Amino acid sequence: MSEICTHLDQVHDVEPSSTGCEDCLRIGGWWVHLRMCMTCGHVGCCDQSPNKHASAHFKATEHPIIQSYEPGEDWWYCYLDDVMFELVGAPSFQHP
Repeated sequence: MSEICTHLDQVHDVEPSSTGCEDCLRIGGWWVHLRMCMTCGHVGCCDQSPNKHASAHFKATEHPIIQSYEPGEDWWYCYLDDVMFELVGAPSFQHP
């Protein structure tokens, strides 16, 4: 496990693709927590959710960094470096 994320160059100014897991909404599924891809804005469900759409999005696209899309949570995670971190001054995305 790395101590720092080396993929911050892949972070873009993104807008959330949905107010819930866009893939679960499409198939009628449900989720536990939401994560947002910081490369494209895809909102997917966490690995505790039945469909694990955030991880599936990473595997399909190789977009490495997600941010929690939960109220009160500002942490980020890099799949490639296997590191959780926070960025001072980064936007906090919280679904309604």
